Parts: sequence; C-alpha cells; structure tokens
Amino acid sequence: MKKMLVMLLALVMAFSMLTASAETASDKQYVIDKGTLVVGITDFAPMDYKDAEGNWIGFDADVAKAFAAELGVKVEFVEIDWDNKILELDAKAVDCIWNGMTLTDAVKAAMETSNAYMNNAQVVVVPAAKADQYQTVESLAELVFAVEAGSAGEAEVTALNLATNPVLAQADALMEVAAGTSDAAVIDALMAAAMVGEGTNYADLTYTIGLNSEEYGVGFRKGSDLAAELNAFLVKLYADGELQKIAETYKVQAALIEQE
Repeated sequence: MKKMLVMLLALVMAFSMLTASAETASDKQYVIDKGTLVVGITDFAPMDYKDAEGNWIGFDADVAKAFAAELGVKVEFVEIDWDNKILELDAKAVDCIWNGMTLTDAVKAAMETSNAYMNNAQVVVVPAAKADQYQTVESLAELVFAVEAGSAGEAEVTALNLATNPVLAQADALMEVAAGTSDAAVIDALMAAAMVGEGTNYADLTYTIGLNSEEYGVGFRKGSDLAAELNAFLVKLYADGELQKIAETYKVQAALIEQE
C-alpha cells in the first residue's frame, strides 16, 4: 500500500510539472517550432485585404509579414469570424489577432495585447444623398445599422440603444448600406476613408459623424511573450522609418502612433 501511495504521489507530481511547464511555455518558441505565425484577420481595407492576385496586403498585413520574418517563420493569414476571435486564439487556430483591433477593456482582459500603434474612431456611413440628415447622434434614432458582430462599431451602436443588423465583417456592413438593406453602418474611420466616397467602389456612400476615439493593438494569447516581442519590434521599425513607410503606402500615416 505504501509503495502504491509513493507511486501515486510521483505520478501526481509529474502531471503537475507537465501542467506547469505547459502553462509557462514560451508562445514565441511555440510559433518558431512550428515555423508559422498564423494571423487571424477579416477583409478590412486598408489594414488587411487582397490584391488583384489574391495576396493579403494592407498596413497590418505588411507589418505582420515583417514581424514573422523577424521571428524567422512564415506568415499565414486566416479569415475568422470576428465575433469568435478570442475562441480562435485560445484554441490555437490562430496565433494572434492583427486586424485593426480596438483595444477595449474586454480585449485587454481576454488577450495579451501589444502597445497601441494607430488611432481610430467609429464613424457613421450613410448614402451620400442623405448625409445632411444625419449630422448629430440625435438624428440617428430611427435608423437600422449594419455592424460587424463583436466589433467596436457594434458596441457603440448598442450603447446608444440603436437598432443593429449584425453581419460577419465591416465590408459586409458597407454592402448592406449600398444595397439599401440597412439604413446606415458604423465602421472604423480608417476603413471609411479608404472604402467610401469619390474614387472608391462605394462612391454613393459617405461618412458623417464620429462616435468615439480609440486605438488599435494586436492580440495574443493571455500571457504570451509575443506581445513584448512585437512591442520591441515596432519600436525598432519606427526608429528605422520603416513603419512610417508602410503607413504612407496605405495612406494611414496621420493615424500612426509613435513607438518608443
């Protein structure tokens, strides 16, 4: 009996050591060992979107490629349901969420986040012909808003007790307004600047008022050492002027936050 108890205690200790090891294992090393940084995104110009050849480009996509190269691994972009981003991350279906993600309290509680790297706001998008009617929050009361499920835009509309029509992505929200199946949309200001108005595919849409101000960050698994790695990399990229060059490529340099 005594021998069995000793063996049982040894097994418990071994299991505890394995569990502790798993909990403290380096996320950076995990990514390096598998040779790929899997990045969770949605179709969101100018941060992550496809070029004519079907390759993912954009400010976030280009910086993610550079970070993966710094780690010595390949990068893989995976489109996710934004509402399930935390589940995707925790299940290791992706290694990070890098898609113009607003640093909300909920995001910070659920993920290990990078420092903020870009300013943003949530703005109201409406048909250009009706823009004069919707220049105040009070004027929005009777509208139905297309919003990306789980997004900062949805949170802002919900906080104002306005009607929502949740969709999978911000790009879908724009399609809803263009098709007339929603009265308006609330999306990121950086996306609105790139996607609506003269010279875009949504020339008949425009954006009017901003509902808040916010900052973007990248999310990793809670406790991940990759967040600190990215912070150091962004400081280096900013000091070299490379981060500014990427921002200028996608015309978002005015929103860039200094990294130091």
